[in-house]
Amino acid sequence: MATRDIKGLDGSLPTAERTTKTEPAFGRIITERATKFLAVFRVLLGVEFLWAFLDKTFGFGYATPTARAWINGGSPTKGFLSNVAVGPLEGTFHAWAGAAWADWLFMVGLLGIGIALIFGIGLRIAAVSGTLMMLGMWAAEWPLAKFTSAGEPSMSTNPIVDYHIIYALGLIALALTYAGHTWGLGKLWAKLPLVHRNRWLI
Repeated sequence: MATRDIKGLDGSLPTAERTTKTEPAFGRIITERATKFLAVFRVLLGVEFLWAFLDKTFGFGYATPTARAWINGGSPTKGFLSNVAVGPLEGTFHAWAGAAWADWLFMVGLLGIGIALIFGIGLRIAAVSGTLMMLGMWAAEWPLAKFTSAGEPSMSTNPIVDYHIIYALGLIALALTYAGHTWGLGKLWAKLPLVHRNRWLI
């Protein structure tokens, strides 16, 4: 009978390295194909974050014109936050728009999350910081509202779930499944003395 390698959630093979089972035990192991899919998903999501950082920094002319690039004096947060027109935090976001601390926090977050995902290191930190970022952006768009503060349609297509929530769940899933161990540096990262002593850095 043909056999198939099954990996544990941490990317390692279980004690019995071979199994003749057709399906893995629920909640304990995932298939080799699944780990590869998660690795591809991890890298693609990392490119999404890293591209956002690069485009806002250098202004490649996609979402950010060259004249409004960060290196040319533009603010990565001003355009988005100053245009918030819905939700209970509208005034707060307007006050934060263009603030140096907000720009740096946002850009360092994009860069750090992008690098972590692409190289498969620090996925727990990336998941936590990325989730907080996505929840903040969700609150800025406030899909619960049908109308803006000016009375215009908010154009919300779903009152609860939008792409920010999906991104956050994706980040959490990658961290929980040790997705950096496949086609990434997750295993080497986990062996570093500092990381080994502080498991939350994995």
